[in-house]
Amino acid sequence: MLSIKNLHKRFGDVHALNNVSLDLSPGLFGLLGPNGAGKSTLMRTLATLQKPDEGSISYNGTDIISNPTVMRETLGYLPQDFGVYPRMSARALLNHIAVLKGVTDKAAREAQVSALLKDVDLLKHASASVATYSGGMRQRFGVAQALLGDPKVLIVDEPTAGLDPLQRQMFLDLLSEAGQDKIIILSTHIVEDVRDLCPDMAIMGEGEIVARGNPENLIDKIRGKVWRKTVDKADVDAVKAKYEGRVLKTRLLMGGVVVSVLSDTKPEAGFETADPSLEDAYFAHLYRMV
Repeated sequence: MLSIKNLHKRFGDVHALNNVSLDLSPGLFGLLGPNGAGKSTLMRTLATLQKPDEGSISYNGTDIISNPTVMRETLGYLPQDFGVYPRMSARALLNHIAVLKGVTDKAAREAQVSALLKDVDLLKHASASVATYSGGMRQRFGVAQALLGDPKVLIVDEPTAGLDPLQRQMFLDLLSEAGQDKIIILSTHIVEDVRDLCPDMAIMGEGEIVARGNPENLIDKIRGKVWRKTVDKADVDAVKAKYEGRVLKTRLLMGGVVVSVLSDTKPEAGFETADPSLEDAYFAHLYRMV
């Protein structure tokens, strides 16, 4: 169990974490929010790379703020910006990281490294320097190093950035397979990543947790209240002004703009009810409409 209580973190005038509390059990947990919401600050704090100004974090009853080694010994971490050593091959670097993580048996270490390189589709590039990898390849390498040593807590921050659709699905499948006995925190601004993978999630905005629950339950809160209408581009600003505070999103479609509004009743002629998506629920909670 990972227990986060009343975390605060400030950087000057920016309140990056504002009274954040979460209790996490083994399984996949999605943390969804826009860039600048405080997700990476929370991930770095949980990874013991920085201390909060206030609050507590415990893992299986142990305070990891005062005892960070307890978390570090069982942690796999893929930060948003993943750096690598120059001129080291993927295989050599994974072996080096595995030793640092305590995988000292050579045969077991080499078997695990080869298996992970295969899982992230980098086995044929194992002898190449990681510094020469493309952005997507480097991200896949980052996934492999995070999974080394069979961590019991896995934190991945914006993990599918730079991956093509096939690689994204491969990565999500890896997380799904690993998520039975681990606490896996998937921090992202990509709604589809959470929708496809996580039975439990939270929405974060301006340093606060604004909603928590099963994705379907969050969607149910706005069911029957989402209305859509296609308008001309020239009319978008007028529609936004008319329904200020209730517009979930706008989307270009075949020369027009689809406007989505949250309302208990039909807003006006031309609006039709729509089945809500997790993206609709995300915006409704993020904008504090529900």
